[in-house]
Amino acid sequence: MEIEDWLGRDNQLGIDIWQKKYCHSGESFDMWLDRISEGNKDIRRMVAEKKFLFGGRILANRGLHKTGIKVTYSNCYVLTPPEDSIESIFETAGKLARTFSYGGGAGIDLSKLAPRGAKINNTASETSGSVSFTDLYSMVTGLIGQRGRRGALMLSISCEHPDMEEFMGVKTDLERVTKANMSIRMTDEFMRAVRDHSGYVQKFTRPETGGTVAKEIDANAFFKKLCSANWDYGEPGCLFWDRISDWNLLSEFPDYSYAGTNPCAEEPLPAGGSCLLGSINLAAFVKEGLFMEDEFRDAVGICVRGLNEVLDEGLPLHPLQEQKESVRDWRQIGLGIMGLADMLIRLRLRYGSEEAVEFCDRLAFIMADAAIRESALMASEDGMFPKCVIEQVLSSPYFMENTTQETRDLVAMYGIRNSQLLTIAPTGTLSTMLGISGGIEPIFANYYERRTVSLSNKDEYYKVYTPVVKEFMEERGYLDDSELPDYFTNAQVLDYRQRIEMQATWQKHIDASISSTVNLHTDFPESDIEGLYLYAWEKGCKGVTVFRDGCKRDSILTPKETEEKKKKEMEEEEAEKKRRGSVLEVGDNVVGKKRKLMTGCGSLHCTAFFDPETGELVEAYLNKGSTGGCNNFMIGLSRMISLAARSGCDVYSIVDQLKSCGSCPSYTVRTFTKHDTSKGSCCPMAVGYALLDMWKEMQIEVNGIENIPPESARKVINPCPKCGSELEFQGGCNVCKACGWTKCD
Repeated sequence: MEIEDWLGRDNQLGIDIWQKKYCHSGESFDMWLDRISEGNKDIRRMVAEKKFLFGGRILANRGLHKTGIKVTYSNCYVLTPPEDSIESIFETAGKLARTFSYGGGAGIDLSKLAPRGAKINNTASETSGSVSFTDLYSMVTGLIGQRGRRGALMLSISCEHPDMEEFMGVKTDLERVTKANMSIRMTDEFMRAVRDHSGYVQKFTRPETGGTVAKEIDANAFFKKLCSANWDYGEPGCLFWDRISDWNLLSEFPDYSYAGTNPCAEEPLPAGGSCLLGSINLAAFVKEGLFMEDEFRDAVGICVRGLNEVLDEGLPLHPLQEQKESVRDWRQIGLGIMGLADMLIRLRLRYGSEEAVEFCDRLAFIMADAAIRESALMASEDGMFPKCVIEQVLSSPYFMENTTQETRDLVAMYGIRNSQLLTIAPTGTLSTMLGISGGIEPIFANYYERRTVSLSNKDEYYKVYTPVVKEFMEERGYLDDSELPDYFTNAQVLDYRQRIEMQATWQKHIDASISSTVNLHTDFPESDIEGLYLYAWEKGCKGVTVFRDGCKRDSILTPKETEEKKKKEMEEEEAEKKRRGSVLEVGDNVVGKKRKLMTGCGSLHCTAFFDPETGELVEAYLNKGSTGGCNNFMIGLSRMISLAARSGCDVYSIVDQLKSCGSCPSYTVRTFTKHDTSKGSCCPMAVGYALLDMWKEMQIEVNGIENIPPESARKVINPCPKCGSELEFQGGCNVCKACGWTKCD
């Protein structure tokens, strides 16, 4: 098989991603399949069928250690949190650099560092605080390269820490901590204080001095500031720490605790912990409108085994000794999903609807039970994970709610091979390569806008539809996404409660966490951010962040680039103001089309002329037949249509105005007596339908089904630095669906 056969010969973007990110030294597609599957025929088959992909580090790096390259298979790590000493702080910076040099991302929690103003026994007399070291770790991230990309870092702090408010404000300074995601660990006690508008006391005691720093805050007032920062800057995110600690297979292990999360927050991990990722493509399990549950259940077992094989193979390849020991003792893997939105569309279920939520609830339970069952069977063959205590696993509330009796019996008999099994990562690059939706996210938009430069050196734009939308439209001959049925929805129009409902449903069955970004439109009310976060906490989510189109932090631009972008936008805005009101001149090379209409007053001839290169409407002429109607009115209407078209109004806007007219009595009478009237209920409406019909013909003849004019395209708010197309923000990562650029793998 060739890569073009696997991804499709028209999927040049996917082919480019594979060649640049995952193919090693010109290997063929079959050689690549052999390398990443390492003899596992079931895994090889599932990858070939596009039903499963390992995480990006595995796809790129598996087997390369044989050539002497120092690489890790793990996408993510959590480092041991730095202790409150200068030695520990800088030792952590060294560990971070070493982890980045092997290709891994990392999370660091700063909650053990003393708050600003705490007394210390050196020449400074008091500490500059935990937040001052965020710049250090961000700088390290920017210094260590990873094959053309930078490392990924998560910095977190507890809501119990007196520096929480200062930590929250870091990202409002566009010049600080530009190389890290940031999140706050929220306890249930703190969230109740937010909900109830009550006070909350933060405390920190330094073991060296015994001194305690205490600070009482208005929890709700702080939370409003946090929500305002999220509306403006998209950070910091919220980690609901009690839910993270209590809803997993290890919740009843008294000596176990999570030290932080990985950069995209889907993996809470212990000190030194790491996780290997892989994702099942749900859309590939829909056949003729039905989901293949039995096939999916078997696939989950195959993937659990495949990830365990990678774990064993990669054990000596971790950068640090503490990471090797943690992986050996706890054996975390992270099997997740992608293509959820595509699957729902193929099943004709609207994302966030009651029917979709019920279906996902059942599907996610199947996944959890199958994963735990397979891990128990592996324990019967190779032994439990070294720290496993069977009775403590069996008493976990998560375990009890996500297993059948058969699975419980297997675990009671053999234990379990892995302490952590399921997670949902962003899958930005992987899903873009396959042409599907990422993680649990809805489709970001039905289309993105692609820009080309014509022979006349003018920028021209057209719509490129999301693959599942394009496929559906081509099957039915649709020319515009306005014709799609109501089970097509996207992040631009989805109610945030439906988005949270879907995440919370999957979280009931995922023992790790879910990388989650709720994408909000530009006009989303700032006051609703608080409701969004409270709703996510109440529904049992483990974490969430938001990203609003047009917020002040584009996340990928440096301050200098931001200023240059603003300057360019202002110049373009001024140029647009000058152009407004100008009317295009029509050349002699236009393409004409004609329709004969029958109205309440008789026949009406509609002739339209279109630009031969763009297919755009430029002029229209209306002439009445031999009977009835006001010819002067028709001439006036045709001139106004032509003026609007040549002034830049798109055909849909013109048609919408024509269709908004009321019913004509004579039109209604003729419709019911002679049954020969054209579509519509009055002359202007009939003209509108005719213009739209002729325009659609031009789109096929001139542009093809994808090419829709710029006026009806969505404005690019968060442009890709490489190609200028709209970026999608998923789980802490910006991803371009046009060229494959990504902020992080």
